Amino acid sequence: MAKPLNTHILISTIGLTLLAFAVMYGGMTMFYFILYPWLYPEIGYDEKWQLIDFVVLGTILATGILAASFVGWRLAQNIARPLHSVAVAARTIAAGDFTARAQKVRWSFGEASSLLADFNTMAERLEKTEAELKYANSSIAHELRTPLTILRGRLQGLHDGAFEATPELYLRLIEHVDDLSGIVEELRTLAMANAGRLELDLRPVDVTREIEAVLSLVEQELSVAGISVRVKLTPVETRADGAKLRQALHALLQNCIRYAPASIVTIETGRAAEFAFIRISDNGPGLSPEGRERAFERFWRADESRTRARGGSGLGLSIVRGIARAHGGEAELVDRDGPGLTVEIRLPLSR
Repeated sequence: MAKPLNTHILISTIGLTLLAFAVMYGGMTMFYFILYPWLYPEIGYDEKWQLIDFVVLGTILATGILAASFVGWRLAQNIARPLHSVAVAARTIAAGDFTARAQKVRWSFGEASSLLADFNTMAERLEKTEAELKYANSSIAHELRTPLTILRGRLQGLHDGAFEATPELYLRLIEHVDDLSGIVEELRTLAMANAGRLELDLRPVDVTREIEAVLSLVEQELSVAGISVRVKLTPVETRADGAKLRQALHALLQNCIRYAPASIVTIETGRAAEFAFIRISDNGPGLSPEGRERAFERFWRADESRTRARGGSGLGLSIVRGIARAHGGEAELVDRDGPGLTVEIRLPLSR
């Protein structure tokens, strides 16, 4: 079994003291027995040791060892306490309790204090990730269970003859399959983005053209939702994957359709510093301060009952941020005057 750090430090300091004593004794012996007679030949030197000489030498040695032992013990405590605190917390986390934190030590070195702070930051992120994972697993099960239950019920009804096999029924079944496929694809995209493995076909892209392409696809849905679109597009080129960029834009517009019907949606593009930005705003109900903090969390919804009924999976903004970060950019909420919500995507300019 390995010796504790305290023992190693204490033995090292005592050994260092003994070494210093040996060097001092050797130096004194060399001086008095070799250099002294050569420098002062006319002055005699009594080479016989007296009792007082041994007493003085022993006192010096004992004092040095005691001082080294005290200093070494204090040093060992200052070093070992933070490490012990981290070790205890690490064992607790390894056992599955992610709420454990390393206790701060009063007297510690700067490096030890940094170690404690970094470890606790890591533990907080692990706890948050664990909570998100549990919530995500529960939400995934819920999202998939509903369409699967409907599919099974319809298919069982067709098998038992309870439902008539009409084209309309088959179309509804296909819609449920499409919903499942959409959720699975969103989860795959989000997982790849979070892992930094999202494959991108990067090319120079004019963001205004991508916006126009997405608007043409959702024009009818926007009209049905009573949404008026205003565009303020400034041509700006970025290096991006056009398909992934359109996916992010489509997710933002779907959010407007679901959560801000009968509103005015404003789409702006431009450049700021080293980034091209796409800003999509609506004057709908917006989000509470808590909602703004959690808007990009996976599966989070401002109103669980209403938004589930509208068909939202709670992945839209998470995917938008994942795609933006995969491009080396960012997606975040922008403060605005009055009600509504503004989401801005920033992407590196094409060089």
